[in-house]
Amino acid sequence: MVTGNLLIVIFVLSLAALFFAILKLKIEPFLALITIAVLTALAIGMPLQDVASTVTTGFGNTLAGVGILIGLGVIFGQFLGASGAVEKIAQAVLKVFGIQRSPAGLALTGTAVSIPVFFDAAFVILSGLIRSLSSKTGISVVTFVTALGVGLIVSHNMIAPTPGPLVVAENTGAELGLFILYGIIVAIPATLVGGYLYGMFIGKRVKHSGEVEEVTIDKADLPKKEISTGLSFFMLALPIVLILANTVSQLLLPETSVSSFFGFVGEKNVALLISVFAAIIFLRPYISIPNNRLYSEAINSAGIIILITGAGGAFGAVINNSGIGDHLISTMQSWSIPVLLLAFIFSQILRASLGSATVALVTTSSILGPMVGELGVSPILLGLAICAGGIGLSLPNDSGFWVVNRFGKLTVPQTLLAWTGGGFIAGVTALITVFILNLFSGILPGL
Repeated sequence: MVTGNLLIVIFVLSLAALFFAILKLKIEPFLALITIAVLTALAIGMPLQDVASTVTTGFGNTLAGVGILIGLGVIFGQFLGASGAVEKIAQAVLKVFGIQRSPAGLALTGTAVSIPVFFDAAFVILSGLIRSLSSKTGISVVTFVTALGVGLIVSHNMIAPTPGPLVVAENTGAELGLFILYGIIVAIPATLVGGYLYGMFIGKRVKHSGEVEEVTIDKADLPKKEISTGLSFFMLALPIVLILANTVSQLLLPETSVSSFFGFVGEKNVALLISVFAAIIFLRPYISIPNNRLYSEAINSAGIIILITGAGGAFGAVINNSGIGDHLISTMQSWSIPVLLLAFIFSQILRASLGSATVALVTTSSILGPMVGELGVSPILLGLAICAGGIGLSLPNDSGFWVVNRFGKLTVPQTLLAWTGGGFIAGVTALITVFILNLFSGILPGL
């Protein structure tokens, strides 16, 4: 197989070929991703007998994590939308934050929700708010997609007990309570700058060309009667609360019958399944659209999302197996730059090349964590710099890129500008905040 710097060249060329196929040749992203994954595997010299198995395994492993989730999430969203619940929640957000600050409200909502809930699940659950808020405020869909996506990914990378930050805290020897506290402090400005401010900026300059803004509702499809705000929030919160209950029970009551029970009902797929049936029961009185049509529309929407997300995982698996991560590690260890910046760059490059924020955080912290004593830096600050690097530069080898692309109804260039760009700005903002905290390391507790 190919080794050394040629791996980097092949990776860059594979991305260029993917963008060319989708943007210029107008090839369906699913076909383009699978094709480029196979060609990339051949280019790096992967044995012929391993090419197909690597692609299919990557596809399958990705869908094992999010396939059921996407299907259930789309059905759940159909019921919330048809009942008028999404509209009610949007009205409440507007009432609290006002029209102009509603993207900030959605971004901060995403930051809070993504602490207990995985990014993919949270984006699927909350994506129904995007169209409703955009239609009510006149603010671009691109702004709201950026606000929600960045808000979710920031806390997914910065705030334990999500897996990435939890492992980083463990590998660097940081005290978990303080790591969570400072993670929240760093996450807030990162969300507001990368999600809200940048979202407002890019939304005014990018014309949304997807279907979201143009959806019209037939009068016959309007809810039978007005749903209450309380029931609307209850339904939206149900899967989130179930997943959060699982997290809390595992922390406070490990290896008990209580944690076993919530470990089952709070598993993300089971939590959404329960929520779908709750929606069928509680929201049916408000819905005019027949169930079979709701299911049909949801399944049609979920199908292409599942295919593209799985194909993104297949492309990522080929890149992971190429050895590019090992090469980057050996190359970067010789760089003479400040350790916090090194940690950020290391994590950021691995995030872009491997397509997984969690893998980037785990890999970087496993290398730098044991060296924290000789590096002469606070374990908490080192860990937060690593986490900051995992936020941005989500590319098409990341399945999350395609979740945002499809649920946000964005084109690929719009996804790059809004999601990839917003995440990068949020990550840099988080790093700057870490450096500011470092200035007060002798004063602030734990630093």
